[in-house]
Amino acid sequence: MDTAKTAVVTKPGKRPAAPAVPAISRPMGLEPATARAPKPPPQPEESLGLEAFRSIDRMREALTAQATGGLSPAALALAFMDWSIHLAVAPGKRMELVWKGSEKAGRFGAHLLSASTGTHAPPCIEPLPGDSRFTAKAWQKPPFCFWAQAFLLGQQWWHNATREVPGVAPHHEDVVSFTARQLLDMFSPSNNPFANPEVIERTLKTGGANFIQGYQNWLEDVGRLATGQAPVGTERFVVGRDVAVTPGKVVYRNHLIELIQYEPTTETVHAEPILIVPAWIMKYYILDLSPGNSLVRYLVNQGYTVFCISWRNPTADDRDLTMDDYRRSGVMAALDCVNAIVPDQKVHATGYCLGGTLMSIVAAAMARADDQRLASLTLLAAQTDFTEPGELALFIDHSQLHVLESMMWNRGYLTGDQMGGSFQLLRTNDLIWSRLVHDYLMGERSPMFDLIAWNADSTRMPYKMHSEYLQRLYLDNELAAGRFMVDGRSAAIQNIRAPMFVVGTERDHVAPWRSVYKIHYLSDTDVTFVLTSGGHNAGIVSEPDRPNRRFRVTLKKADDVCLDPDEWSAAATQKMGSWWIEWSGWLDARSSAKRARPPSMGAPGKGYACLGDAPGTHVFQR
Repeated sequence: MDTAKTAVVTKPGKRPAAPAVPAISRPMGLEPATARAPKPPPQPEESLGLEAFRSIDRMREALTAQATGGLSPAALALAFMDWSIHLAVAPGKRMELVWKGSEKAGRFGAHLLSASTGTHAPPCIEPLPGDSRFTAKAWQKPPFCFWAQAFLLGQQWWHNATREVPGVAPHHEDVVSFTARQLLDMFSPSNNPFANPEVIERTLKTGGANFIQGYQNWLEDVGRLATGQAPVGTERFVVGRDVAVTPGKVVYRNHLIELIQYEPTTETVHAEPILIVPAWIMKYYILDLSPGNSLVRYLVNQGYTVFCISWRNPTADDRDLTMDDYRRSGVMAALDCVNAIVPDQKVHATGYCLGGTLMSIVAAAMARADDQRLASLTLLAAQTDFTEPGELALFIDHSQLHVLESMMWNRGYLTGDQMGGSFQLLRTNDLIWSRLVHDYLMGERSPMFDLIAWNADSTRMPYKMHSEYLQRLYLDNELAAGRFMVDGRSAAIQNIRAPMFVVGTERDHVAPWRSVYKIHYLSDTDVTFVLTSGGHNAGIVSEPDRPNRRFRVTLKKADDVCLDPDEWSAAATQKMGSWWIEWSGWLDARSSAKRARPPSMGAPGKGYACLGDAPGTHVFQR
């Protein structure tokens, strides 16, 4: 964003004008004999009429979305029509499914026959990696093992039925396969109290008290959901008391951000400060959780001067905030503040998730303008190429975007629970069905810890910014194509010359590591790429003392040959421990050798006085 010290935002409450209707081009040779005068622009009365028609469609979509949970019925219908029509005209595929069904039935019959003799019968199919529904010993005994094996075989057959149907569009194939998997998971024997041996054992042990307790748990959860309260257990993680407790001061505030400067803990510090740009899809303090797993605290203890943006939780009045507002009044305004407090020093810029995507745009625009204030660029689980964004793309196509835009147009924003519902659908076994079994059938409570409590502290997304983000990045992939314009000029990743440190996580459902890896294809600078164990959140929150952590790392210089992800994975060096240590050493090697005295907190003489203690006020907005 621009260098002013106050936010530049669009006028709140103003709804976007109706899009212009594109002209219809004529085939060559069919032009009229005489040239026609260009069609005059719509008069104000006509524009109002067009907007009224658009509003009817938006209201209808918004009402439909309330019944479908924000999913587009048209998108699902198109996907299933594409799949079913092509399957109906593919006799070879149908014969293959009959053959595979017969083969699976034979395998299951042989398993039943072998188990009926009393000897140990090895399973005829194993669960997929990460599927822990049937790992308990009780599931290995008849008849429960039979039900589990039959379900897994059926699940595999449906996967075959929804995949590789000749002629089906890849996106539609993904949607149909995903939907079939969700429906099958609903009927898993692990979700049935009469077919789950763990639930049966618990019921016999407690005399049925587990169902009474489970019903009470369900009532409590429904009551909290209806009244807008946070889930049970989150009250133990109070922001500013239990999490987000690293000492610091708010040194800058505008309508969109607060900038926090953290107090030093060492007598001398590295000359170059660190600016962290978190995602505004959630609260910033995932990077400053409990004292033992706070990335911010770790960096401060390593002798770095750390600044972190805390984003505003937008309301309906912020509906017209754009991505450029987030750039100018967010990152650029914060960078100006950092330069004022730590003058004449370059900055280590760091972005996480959506904040990393924005930081890459900012860095590319700065490079195009010959703004050389960045010492390095670190991207944490952040995508710059959206051609393969993973299963999240299931919820992003033109039909689905129309529904989302209508929902946001109606309210001015997208709510956090609507976004959270999409993420939960990506991992239903872990986030939905396992909780149903554990909390409601077993009558126990899932443990609450800081990362889950943070995940429940959701934020909203303003209408215009979120629409631009989905259209320009996910659907049109403008950043990777070099077509993302900033101030009338292309923000091309190839222009960045600052060295990069890029982190992907092995089990990331939001930013798959192979998608994050594509920064190698876009950049012309040195890239150190790290692939760490864990998922999108837990892989980044990876403190040094946590056991069983590992990562792989390589450095690709600007003139090195670029490997594909599989080649990279085979060649990368694997290390045990936290990638934080690797990153700290990388930053140290790209910082000045001479340490300096810690800078003052804020710069009152330059208009950046301390406005209060961390974590500030924006983080408490509901």
